[in-house]
Amino acid sequence: MQHSNSTVIGIAGGTFLSVLPNLHSEDVLKTVILATLGAIVSFIISMTLKYLIKKHKK
Repeated sequence: MQHSNSTVIGIAGGTFLSVLPNLHSEDVLKTVILATLGAIVSFIISMTLKYLIKKHKK
């Protein structure tokens, strides 16, 4: 089944607009903080593993 771009955009926009009234500022702030923390932890783990693999290959 093929979807046109306008259909996909319409569905995404409708979903967003139906969720928007249910969002509270505390939820958005919590999500931003957790996403930032997750990105930082992921970056640190990636750099640590890269360092350990490089050190192990020597």
